[in-house]
Amino acid sequence: MHVASLHLYPVKSLRGISVSVLEADRFGIAGDRRFMVVDDSTSKVLTQRTAPGMAVIATALDHGLLQLTAPGGDTVSIPTQPADGPERSVTVWKDTVTAVDCGNVVAQFLSDRLGQACRLVQVGAHFSRTVRFKAGYIPAPSPVALEVGFADAYPALIVSEASLSSLNDRLLEKGEEPVPMDRFRPNIVIACSEAFSEDTWQRFQIGGWTFWNSGPCARCTVTTTDQATARRGKEPLATLAQFRRDPNDQSQVNFGQNAAIVSHSGPCRLGDVVHLLT
Repeated sequence: MHVASLHLYPVKSLRGISVSVLEADRFGIAGDRRFMVVDDSTSKVLTQRTAPGMAVIATALDHGLLQLTAPGGDTVSIPTQPADGPERSVTVWKDTVTAVDCGNVVAQFLSDRLGQACRLVQVGAHFSRTVRFKAGYIPAPSPVALEVGFADAYPALIVSEASLSSLNDRLLEKGEEPVPMDRFRPNIVIACSEAFSEDTWQRFQIGGWTFWNSGPCARCTVTTTDQATARRGKEPLATLAQFRRDPNDQSQVNFGQNAAIVSHSGPCRLGDVVHLLT
């Protein structure tokens, strides 16, 4: 088994970037979800769940700048390093954290494209958010205090090509179109494994990183959003619900595995072999 592709998402719920190398830092994958769009009035996280148009705003990282590009080519750029801008208390799901506001220019750019007043914030010097491990998925031999940026809950998401192929076979049998991997927004895609074998990995190593399985990723309507057009349908969530319901919570439909990076020395690269650890 080896790494087939690597992805990071500079801004939560905006379009991601395919890369050949990932680095790690105290919040997990360096550069991944260090920015987040929030509703201007409530300061709560805004995602494709309620704003599918976020899918078509592209991101790029270049020479210390984050560039956002809207359909039609309009762009705006801001520094990736937090400025001494105003701090703002924002909410990402169950956590309220302190973030740095990125200013009025990028806020107006996003508000105009998304059709609602919003702000862009980023991880700054006073940001802190501890990973909330599920029961049964706390790293052994003792709990490890790990942090995460603006990702839903965990620093990394692992999916295998075989799992997607299995899902797409079911979609084709129903006369539905297959879906690409970008519907699931993974960080690390694995080749040459068996379908859904990632469900069973407890501790594993890829490159210089050691991971602890943090439980299955429950999927939402984002998977039904075409990441190229922002159009929304019923698949693949309807098909996943037929064979991937969580045995402990039938309301949840799982695809892919969350993972915590419990140690890192060096990068994670395309082609790196996956080693399962005891």
